[in-house]
Amino acid sequence: MSQANDHTVRQVTLVGLLVNLALCAIKFVAGTLGHSRAVVADAVHSLSDLTTDIAVLAGSLVWNKPPDSSHPYGHRRFETMVALFVGAMLAAAGLGLGGSALTAFREPVEHPPGMIAFAAAMISMISKELLYRWTLHRGKHIGSMALEANALHHRSDALSSIPTALAVAGARFVPALSFLDSIGALLVCLFILHTAWRIMWPGLRELTDVAAPESICRKITAIAEATPGVHEVHNVRTRYVAAHLQIDLHVLVDAEMTVVRSHDIANHVRDHLFEKAPNVIDVIVHIEPYDPDHSKRT
Repeated sequence: MSQANDHTVRQVTLVGLLVNLALCAIKFVAGTLGHSRAVVADAVHSLSDLTTDIAVLAGSLVWNKPPDSSHPYGHRRFETMVALFVGAMLAAAGLGLGGSALTAFREPVEHPPGMIAFAAAMISMISKELLYRWTLHRGKHIGSMALEANALHHRSDALSSIPTALAVAGARFVPALSFLDSIGALLVCLFILHTAWRIMWPGLRELTDVAAPESICRKITAIAEATPGVHEVHNVRTRYVAAHLQIDLHVLVDAEMTVVRSHDIANHVRDHLFEKAPNVIDVIVHIEPYDPDHSKRT
């Protein structure tokens, strides 16, 4: 990730942190004054957003560092670790809110939720949807897994405010339905857990060195085989580092070709893959002699 992109991550995340700080305060005060468990639960959700914003800001100072003796392949895995931390924090917040919501079913409701709680839920829903769209756009533009994970965190907050607002309105205008506030808090929990899984699953797959989809591997092979001097390509291996791709492949060239010429072809293959394959950060090309009688080896 370039320094400009790294600056974008910090800038976007800082804006999200300030919005989350304001929403956390608004929802906590409104939920308390308005006697709404669902809105207080939503405030806790925003508080978890603050934690993950801080994690992304701190991580962005590390994952852009160049390779060193202790991390010869660079520090990009730290971005994956931050994304996993975001998901884990979100899951923990969701489980805590779910437990609180289930406990609330056994407690009597003394006051129906007030309109101030409904207003806070609406403000949260609109502002977090706008923040989600902007953060996701910037994350996709620079290819940042951590920023896209944080965008999904914003979307979960926006979606969770929908049942919160509906539950508060129902409990407010129909006192007999006061239990809806606790149901709304439980739905917030389910939204949070679903989003946590969406954030963590790609990172978990990456840490197991899962390969790129078959369609991308075919594209990599086609790009390499289109390079002049290449007879055949095999043993294509790929793995992700954050949102970026590392490629290892074997290229077959004329057996009588000089080392200098074969080295030039290998460099051309690398250049073409960097230019035409998606999100490539590293390419290792192994040169082998081409034998037409034993082609298409695996």
